[in-house]
Amino acid sequence: MENHKWLKTYLYIWTGQFVSMLTSYAVQFAIIIWLSLKYESAQVLAYAGIAGMLPQAIIGPFAGVFIDRWNRKKVMIFSDAFIAICALAMIFILRNETVNLVWIYVMLALRSIGNAFHAPALQAVAPLIVPEDQLLRVSGINQVLQSVSSIGGPAVGTLAITYLSISNVLYLDIIGAVVAISSLLFVSIPHLEATTKSSINVVLRELKDGCNAVLRNRGLSFLFLYAMLITFFIMPAAIMFPLLTIGHYHGGKWEMSLIEIVWGIGMLVGGSVLGIFKVKASKILLINSMHLTLGLTFVLCGAFPSGWFAGFVLATTFGGLALSIFSACFTTVLQIEVSPNMLGRVFSLYFSVAVLPSVVGLLFTGLIAEKIGVNNAFLICGGLVIAIGIISFCTPSLKHLGKTKTQIKNN
Repeated sequence: MENHKWLKTYLYIWTGQFVSMLTSYAVQFAIIIWLSLKYESAQVLAYAGIAGMLPQAIIGPFAGVFIDRWNRKKVMIFSDAFIAICALAMIFILRNETVNLVWIYVMLALRSIGNAFHAPALQAVAPLIVPEDQLLRVSGINQVLQSVSSIGGPAVGTLAITYLSISNVLYLDIIGAVVAISSLLFVSIPHLEATTKSSINVVLRELKDGCNAVLRNRGLSFLFLYAMLITFFIMPAAIMFPLLTIGHYHGGKWEMSLIEIVWGIGMLVGGSVLGIFKVKASKILLINSMHLTLGLTFVLCGAFPSGWFAGFVLATTFGGLALSIFSACFTTVLQIEVSPNMLGRVFSLYFSVAVLPSVVGLLFTGLIAEKIGVNNAFLICGGLVIAIGIISFCTPSLKHLGKTKTQIKNN
């Protein structure tokens, strides 16, 4: 949709979302540090990861149907409010000296439900406001904001958990939600009116339409498949980054924070390149290349000797860069290939399709860490991601995805 005021509108959205992401990263990392140092268990981290992803994966496709029917601005506002309420509940739970981990998992699961509505709604807003030829740049800027948040968040989270109790750190999440909601009150976002009333049959039919929007496009189907496999292999290893840092590389909380920060720096560089420059390279070529790069960085993280912490830092930085470029390009391909009135469903479907298999992988995280070692898990997972990257280069139906109308005419 052509809109010459789109930049001003997005500046309001970016401002609120940046503060929200920064505080969320800080709280998320503080919780990881707290769990890692308190329990020193890959299994505890895996269960926390499952609790934070599984509800979103299960209800995601159904949430997407309603996102496409409801006012997306209101969806984001209510989602932020719900997440803030979850943070408030966790504050009271964690004030007790004796903490039942089950309650922590429950609250992380409820927070995941809020994200099931918020994340796809935010991604589905862009095509309603931003001109098509600016979508990749907007995705790049989104990655920059996410990257800056992932740099500052761990530093803020580490500082906060050093001087504050975990319950007090959670107040940051509430502050971020309030700022995000306030910024959305100042913008007007187009609303696509649903032509039919909601019912179980209608919801199921529209969910099927969202699935067909992907399945009818052979290239998009392969793109989804490879993204799902990448997540399946990366997630079990990624959840063990803190354990790799304190175990294999003999680090502490500040070393864990440094690894998160350099990952964010890598994402910042990748997002900045896409946001500042009008990149003309094929989005699919970039996606496939980033598969190979991401896999290689995981292999290096596991292969370096324990004394090579500097190499671990460098490999992690390039991993963040690869993920940033992949995410921005993947998002833009979906925004170009899928009709705006189906984007909520398709993004929700992707989040679910990508996350559900990784939950299965997380169930074996503790077993993997105990039987083969954390560094060996990085070697195996990284190698499998490289293999997927090679296969994706050999898939002809991917080549024509993500081209704008202008690029198609020029061809």
